[in-house]
Amino acid sequence: MDKGWSEKNKEIQKLLSKEATFGEAIKKLIEFRDELFQQITWIIEGYPEKAFYQLPFAGAKGYHSKTLAYSIWHIFRIEDIVAHEMIADDEQILFRKRFLEKTASPIITTGNELAGEEIVEFSKKLNVWELYLYAKEVKESTDQLLLQLQYKDLKRKHTEDTKQKLIESKCVSEDENAFWLIDYWCGKDIKGLIQMPFSRHWIMHIEAMLRIKNRLCKIARKGVDPVAICGLSCNHCFLGEWCGGCRTEYNTCSFAICSEGRICPNVKCCNEKNIDACYECSEIETCEKGFYVPSNDGANAAKAQSLYIRNYGKKEFLKVQARLHEKYDFEKVQEILGQDYKEGLRILEEN
Repeated sequence: MDKGWSEKNKEIQKLLSKEATFGEAIKKLIEFRDELFQQITWIIEGYPEKAFYQLPFAGAKGYHSKTLAYSIWHIFRIEDIVAHEMIADDEQILFRKRFLEKTASPIITTGNELAGEEIVEFSKKLNVWELYLYAKEVKESTDQLLLQLQYKDLKRKHTEDTKQKLIESKCVSEDENAFWLIDYWCGKDIKGLIQMPFSRHWIMHIEAMLRIKNRLCKIARKGVDPVAICGLSCNHCFLGEWCGGCRTEYNTCSFAICSEGRICPNVKCCNEKNIDACYECSEIETCEKGFYVPSNDGANAAKAQSLYIRNYGKKEFLKVQARLHEKYDFEKVQEILGQDYKEGLRILEEN
């Protein structure tokens, strides 16, 4: 488990155990859920549709053996069922807001009964954007539920009627890999449910999603030119695990995500001019498109690198990048090359 997330979770559970700190615990839990959900948002916004039904760890043991789409469905089906069937005793978001039809899901269960290619085929059928909206609605409804709870509610347990209600809902498969969930949930009080489906369960599956997307990016970048269109080196970028680079479909650069059609203005311009990258353009020194927008503090560092490539080639550029990273401790290249592209070029040439 991610060390930082684990520590936050431990702190929340400790605060949850005392009436005096219960309110603070709920506040911190919601903030933590916001942080975790942001990871899902970045994945949804940054990756192509096909990424959501890939199985890069097929056959592995662990949560990372699933797909991105399945992981989202599984996290929020469990939360929807537990929050509404068991705690709030009202209608699930899946049915109340017609997300079964919107997501085009062929199942209403948690998906525990699926494995291997069944998960792939299930994931292919899902409308990923509607799946994301469903997850968001479930999260927000649970947050509101958490805010309404009082400390005395934490010890509330569930009766045989709750168990029967879950069985009759058919939201948990009768398959042996799924049916155990009903006894597991019903064996916990409200505090126990908060500790697992609403927090720890998120951590485990979102961590797995990060492993999946990292592997997909690595696969996408294999054999692809590591020099970005704007002049950055994908091999040396601090976001390398998140991004496949602008020469792949797994481009999560902010200038791609925030642009129309998720195409970086630098990429679009070079495609229109039928050139490999910005280093081939005669207007680079005065360009203010995309990554070169003046408000971007990395603009001139990228220009310096593009000019270095123009003068010395990509191979020499990658070598000098490797030397810089070995010589200095930095994440963003502008920390070394500065805000003047001419000065940045001089630094590259001297290294």
